[in-house]
Amino acid sequence: MSNIVAIVGRPNVGKSTLFNRMVKSRDAIVDSVSGVTRDRHYGKGDWNGKEYSVIDTGGYSLGSDDVFEEEIRKQVQLAIDEADSIIFVVDVEEGISPMDSAVANLLRKVDKPIFLAVNKVDNAMRDKDAVEFYNLGLGEYFTISSINGSGTGELLDAVAEKLDDSVILEDELPKFAVVGRPNAGKSSFINALIGVDRNIVTDIAGTTRDSIDTKYNQFGFEFNLVDTAGIRKKSKVKEDLEFYSVMRAVRSIENCDVAIIILDATRGFEGQDENIFWLAERNKKGIVILVNKWDLVEKETNTIRDFEAQIRREISPFTDVPIIFVSALTKQRIFKAIETAVEVFENRKKRIPTSKLNETMLEIVKNYPPPSLKGKFVKIKYCMQLPTPTPQFVFFCNLPQYVKDAYKRFVENKMREIYDFKGVPIVIYFRQK
Repeated sequence: MSNIVAIVGRPNVGKSTLFNRMVKSRDAIVDSVSGVTRDRHYGKGDWNGKEYSVIDTGGYSLGSDDVFEEEIRKQVQLAIDEADSIIFVVDVEEGISPMDSAVANLLRKVDKPIFLAVNKVDNAMRDKDAVEFYNLGLGEYFTISSINGSGTGELLDAVAEKLDDSVILEDELPKFAVVGRPNAGKSSFINALIGVDRNIVTDIAGTTRDSIDTKYNQFGFEFNLVDTAGIRKKSKVKEDLEFYSVMRAVRSIENCDVAIIILDATRGFEGQDENIFWLAERNKKGIVILVNKWDLVEKETNTIRDFEAQIRREISPFTDVPIIFVSALTKQRIFKAIETAVEVFENRKKRIPTSKLNETMLEIVKNYPPPSLKGKFVKIKYCMQLPTPTPQFVFFCNLPQYVKDAYKRFVENKMREIYDFKGVPIVIYFRQK
């Protein structure tokens, strides 16, 4: 499944607030000052049973209207090329600006779903003011208030209708996406694996600009390796290149089976590495973390232990992820990395027979039941694995509303301990029996 929704519009119209509501978090900083969004924000959301990746195309701090118009045009054009659906956000308080008209001129030529969201409509008077946005020539609009959620349900209903809910198998081979920050060594890692300089490698950040597939067929393994453009902070690169990189990396993560996240040992596990990790986790992909350039790090007795512990603290509570220290330059442990990625791929496909699952897990929950709440006791009677592409389990009980997250993590940890789901996000539901 590949559904990318891009939010476009000029600064300070409420794009980041809408982004936060769509991904059900507060990842994007929101402020009344335009240009607050400096880093590219991307996340995972779902609505009416359909999942999507959403990208906040962010505001700018720019010197003049001319530059502003040029940058907006680049951003919207890239959204047109790469996204599956586009939400165009405008501000009812300020009405139609010349920049809104410029964006609308581009969008009218596009054969993709366009959703015009008139934001900051939080009373009946402003609802009447929104009528002027018919002049943009984009047809019907949605009046919303992203800050309090008014009207966003109708907008997301319309977006969900256009999302693809089918899985298109372009290739039967497993796909391993190699993702990470620029200059972490993604292309070098693939070149070292296949023994050929298939991908261009330089010290310049951004050498890889597209997602490049390489078929790997050695030592009994056969799969596609996908080299992706690095995801970097906006302040480090030209805006069009940054947007392109993020779109392609997000799409590669959506379409892969296992995300091999490569980080630079000399820089540590940084915020952008963590963003990539959680994007893969929310997409329910298998995950392997490779700490590259380990040959450049000065080592002491506990260097590996301390480095690994720091990464696991950052990715908590999903800590059951393989972490391998490699060097693409010296080929240190690179084949161990591939063996581990294949193991994670097999774990992601794992099916536990219902009889075996009940035999094991019902005994555990009987001995360690959920804590009682308000004098009520939760009794778990039956469990099964759902017929989904990724491991998801449902436990049937009398009072699912009293099962807290801490107990869900306990059950998940027991399942990981018994059935080995290393590197794979698993989802556990508690439902009424």
